[in-house]
Amino acid sequence: MDGDVAVGVKRGSDELNMYSSSPNSMTANGSDSKKQRLDESPPSRVLHIRKLPNEVSETEVIALGLPFGKVTNILMLKGKNQAFLELGTEEAAITMVNYYTAVTPQVRNTPVFIQYSNHKELKTDSALNQRAQAVLQAVSAVQDGSSPSSDPGVLDLAPPPSPVLRIIIDNMFYPVTLDVLQQIFSKFGTVMKIITFTKNNQFQALLQFSDPVNAQQAKLSLDGQNIYNSCCTLRIDFSKLVNLNVKYNNDKSRDYTRPDLPTGDGESANKDHSLLGAISPLSAAAAAAAAAGRVALSGSGVSGVLLASNLNEEMVTPQSLFTLFGVYGDVQRVKILYNKKDSALIQLSDGNQAQLAMSHLNGQKVFGKVMRVTLSKHQTVALPREGLDDQLLTKDFSGSPLHRFKKPGSKNFQNIFPPSATLHLSNIRDGVGEDDLRLLFSNSGGTVKAFKFFQDRKMSLIQMSSVEEAIQALMDLHNYDMGGNHHLKVSFSKSTI
Repeated sequence: MDGDVAVGVKRGSDELNMYSSSPNSMTANGSDSKKQRLDESPPSRVLHIRKLPNEVSETEVIALGLPFGKVTNILMLKGKNQAFLELGTEEAAITMVNYYTAVTPQVRNTPVFIQYSNHKELKTDSALNQRAQAVLQAVSAVQDGSSPSSDPGVLDLAPPPSPVLRIIIDNMFYPVTLDVLQQIFSKFGTVMKIITFTKNNQFQALLQFSDPVNAQQAKLSLDGQNIYNSCCTLRIDFSKLVNLNVKYNNDKSRDYTRPDLPTGDGESANKDHSLLGAISPLSAAAAAAAAAGRVALSGSGVSGVLLASNLNEEMVTPQSLFTLFGVYGDVQRVKILYNKKDSALIQLSDGNQAQLAMSHLNGQKVFGKVMRVTLSKHQTVALPREGLDDQLLTKDFSGSPLHRFKKPGSKNFQNIFPPSATLHLSNIRDGVGEDDLRLLFSNSGGTVKAFKFFQDRKMSLIQMSSVEEAIQALMDLHNYDMGGNHHLKVSFSKSTI
C-alpha cells in the first residue's frame, strides 16, 4: 500500500509542476491557456482544480462536483491552492467540465479553473488525507441516503430531516423569481413545490424536493452562494414542514405535480397558506421599488463594462449587441474591437446590470457561436475621435429611448428572465393577427412552434424551436416598427405555451 501512496502523491505533484512551469501558461483571464490544456489531456474521471482561495474546505470543493454525480475521492493540496477531485464515472466528469466551460466555477466568489487530470484514478493514503476521507464518507452517506459513520465533528450530516428547504435571500438587489429558484435547485433533483413570501421584510421561499437526500445535496452546495455575482445570497435551512400545501399555481406559489391548479389572485392564495402563519407575498411593486432603490447604490465597486468574445464577426453589429444585452441593463456604449472583430466591449449603467447580463448571456449561442461574456478590466468604453471610426465599430447609446430600466420602479425589473425559446411580445398594433406575427418571426430565420395571444391582443407569447432562434428573433425584432407609432417590444418569457 505504501508504494502506491508515494506514487499517487508524487505523480500529483509532478503534474502540478508540469502545469506551472510553462512561462506563458496564463493569459489575462486564463481562458486561452485553459482551452489549450483541456485539449491536451484526454477526459478522465479525475479533475484538477486550481486557483482555489486560501482556507477552502473539502466540503466546498466536493460541492463543485456533487450536482454531476457521486464524488469518490479528493486530494487537497492546500499549500498550492489546488485539489484533485475524482468522480464516480468519466461521463460525470465530462458533464462537469462541459458545464463549467460555459459557466465559470466559483468557490467563495473566486473563479477557479477545472481541467482533466493525467491520472485515471486517485490513490490517497488515508493517514495523509484523513479529514478529506471523513468528509467524503459523510457526503457519500448522504448521497446514498444512509447515515454517515464518520466523525460527526467533521461535517454536520445527520440523515436529512425533511425534503423541504427554507430559503432566505440576502442582499436582494434584483428580484429573484420562483422560476429562477426552480432553475437553480432542479440541478439537484426533482423540485415538486415552491411557495414564496416576504417575512420581516425579507424575501423567503419554501421549496420541496421529491427526496430529502436531494434537499441535503442542494443545501450543502448552495448555502451561502450568490445567485448573481456579489448579490442575492442564498441562506438555506431545513424547514420543519415535511410537505407543502399549494393551492394556486402563479408567480408566488407553484405545485409542479399539479398543473391543473387554478391561478387564484395572490391575495386569496395568501390566506389559504394557513400552515405558514401570516405571510404576505412579495408584491411586484415592492420588488420593483426595492430593485430601483438599491440597484444604483450597489455594485459600485464593479466595472459596468463586459467583454464578449467568440462572436460571429460576419454578423455581429453594435446594434445587435445593444438589443441583446439591453434585456438585462441599459447599454451605454458598444465597441467591436478593431484588431479582434470577434470580441466587443459593452458598457452598462452599473456593475449590477453588467453582472446580471453576464450571468444570463455567458455560454449562449448567438449567430451560431457560443458567446463568452466576462467582466472587463476597463471602467468605460472610450469613443473614437471624430472621423476615425469609418467601419462603424463603436456606437454611443447613452441617449437611446430604448433603455428598459431608466424609470425607477419600472415593471421591467420583474421581467428579467434567462434566454428562453419562448418570447413575450407587447405593444402589438390593433388589427395585427397571429398569421402576421408568425410570418414576421419565421422571417428572422427560425421556426415558430407555438403562438398564443393574451386576452387584450396587445400582448402574446411566441415559441421558437430553440433558445438560439429566440435570441436571433429578439435581436432582429425588438423595437420593430409595426406602423402607426407602434414599436414591438420583445422579451424572454418565463412561460411556455
